[in-house]
Formats: sequence, structure tokens, C-alpha cells
Amino acid sequence: MPTDLASRAALHAALGEPVRLAIVDDLAVSDRSPKELVDRFGLPSNLLAHHLDVLESVGLIERFVSSGDRRRRYVRLDREPLAALGVAAPRRHGRALFVCSHNSARSQLAAALWVSLTGEGASSAGTHPADQVHPGAIAAAARRGLDLSGATPRLLDGDDAAHRAAIVVTVCDRAHEELDPGEDWWHWSLPDPVEVGSDDAFDHVIVDLDRRIRSTQLDRQ
Repeated sequence: MPTDLASRAALHAALGEPVRLAIVDDLAVSDRSPKELVDRFGLPSNLLAHHLDVLESVGLIERFVSSGDRRRRYVRLDREPLAALGVAAPRRHGRALFVCSHNSARSQLAAALWVSLTGEGASSAGTHPADQVHPGAIAAAARRGLDLSGATPRLLDGDDAAHRAAIVVTVCDRAHEELDPGEDWWHWSLPDPVEVGSDDAFDHVIVDLDRRIRSTQLDRQ
């Protein structure tokens, strides 16, 4: 049997179990911690671990340590193997709010890119906003044709998520763990480019955001 055919068959077999398919659907829009998956699907932790082992064995997910609370782990979907299977994220429309700790890089880039790609409104905020948007984020945005020169970090307002945004996305582990996210919030676990400081680190965030926004908002348009 050709290797690619065997790989596709293994993917179909892994997704042939309804709970695993539901987990993949959920991960298509948001990274989740194992505890969040246990709560969302009502599974005992040992059964969830089995399902995640199966999905990991065929390359559909990866598990990684939080950059916030290092005792926590998250699960991320690898979208590449799904391309041939036609699995896509459920579409949601409306104004988006992106949240990170300092509102100086990731959330600012996410909001600007969201508006550019989708034409929908977007804003950003931080749980502990910095004094200014990081110069590396401004430069990376400019390389992508986005303008953050007039952006200013701001504190997350309690009314932001409740009344002003249809979609709320935390884009850093620290903010996700500090807040009490609603069940319909998304979490995109992005490394903080400020900690590295290189152009590549900021550009990588934009590439990751582009992939996530396209997969959740544009792929089936």
C-alpha cells in the first residue's frame, strides 16, 4: 500500500470515532488545555488522554507546555494533514477582540490582520498593557502592509467581551490563564515575539495569525 494512502487511511480511522472528530472540530478554532477538553466533552481524563494519544499518533495534534503557567499544557491542531480530508472550522462572523497580556505585539497584530483579511471590525486589549506598541510589532506590520504606527496599548474593559465583540480570542497563554474565558472564546497560543526580539520572531507571529484567520474565516468562502 502506498505510504500516502496508508497515512490517509490512518487519519480516517482516527477521525472515525465521533468524540475524536468533535475534538478536532473544536481544536480547529481554538487551542485547548486538557482540562478544558475534559469539561467541554464530559470525558474522564484517562479517556481524553487515550483520544489525544490516537490523534497525536497520526500527526493531527501536538501537546505543548504553556508559556504562562509552566505546569499547564495545551493541545494544538496540526491543520496540514486535514487539507486532503476537507475538515474546516465552523464559520463565525462579526467584530473580533484579541487579548494578550501587554497589548503591545500579538493582539495588535492580530486585530490589524483580521481587519485586512476579513473586512470585519476588530480591536485589541491587554490585561497589563505596556506603555507603547513594541517597535518590532510596528515594523513587522509594515512589512505586511499593515499600519500600527498610531496604535496604543489599552487595558481590557469588562464590557469589551460582553457587548462589543462577537468573537473573543486570547493570543497568549498568560492572559488566557489569568482571565475567566467564556465557553465560546477562542485561544490561539502564540509565542511572545518580544521575548526573542528578532524580526523573524515577529514575522512568525504574523504567519501563524494569517494561517489561523484564513482557516477559521476564509477557507470556505
